[in-house]
Formats: sequence, structure tokens, C-alpha cells
Amino acid sequence: MTATVPAATTSATASATTRVPGRRVHRAVWALQILLALFFAVASAGPKLVGHASAAESFDRIGFGDWFMYLTGSLELAGAIALVVPVLSGLSALALIGLMGGALITQLTVFDGQNALTPVVFAVLLAVVARVRRDRTARLFALVRERF
Repeated sequence: MTATVPAATTSATASATTRVPGRRVHRAVWALQILLALFFAVASAGPKLVGHASAAESFDRIGFGDWFMYLTGSLELAGAIALVVPVLSGLSALALIGLMGGALITQLTVFDGQNALTPVVFAVLLAVVARVRRDRTARLFALVRERF
């Protein structure tokens, strides 16, 4: 069940309400965050960071070499860790969506779209996290603004 909080009253939105996700939604998204973090840390970043032959072959095909494989793996691992840090979870989801955008472009241009649906699916799941955790992202930006 979700609680409703009245939105700011203006002439156009006087009767509008904003839905705040309930406890069940937050728990479900927390579970999703953990699953996504495990995927990005183990299945995605792991092979890149250890230089597994399949990852090295893919990145050779891309044409950027090993440095880009290690960079991508490091970004995925950092994103995975940040997904389970409450204040960073929303921002991490947004950053990983950007990474999935790059993966989609690479799948379409270098690999002939063989696995193009995979980054799209993960981007959609990350978008759910980013949407539900948007309040945390706003708080993070407010904290940063206060400091600087």
C-alpha cells in the first residue's frame, strides 16, 4: 500500500496527489538492488577485472584494448558497491544506466545486436531503482550543495 502526500497546490494541480512508495515497494527495490549489485560485481565486472579470455576477446573486438576492459569492469564494480550504499543507490543506478547505454550502442555497432536486449533490460531495472530512490539522490545533491 502506498501513502499519499498532497502535492504543492496551484490552480492547475489543486487536486493532484503524489504517491510515496510504501514499505513493500522499498523492500522489493532493496532486494532488486542486491540482485543487481551481485550481477554487476560478479557476472559483469568479475570477468573483466580478472582478464578472462571471453572478456578480453570482446574488448579486442571493440578495439580499445585491455585498458578499456579494466576501466569498464572498475566502473561496474564501483556501481555495484554504490547500489547497496543507501545514499548512493539512486545516483549509482543512474550512472549504471549510462553504462548500459554505452553497452547497447556497442552491442548494436560492434556485435551486430546479438545481445542488445540485455543492456536494455538492465537499464529498465536500474530505472526502477533510480525512480524509487530519487529522494536519496536529491538528499545527496543537497548535501553536496551545502558543502560547496
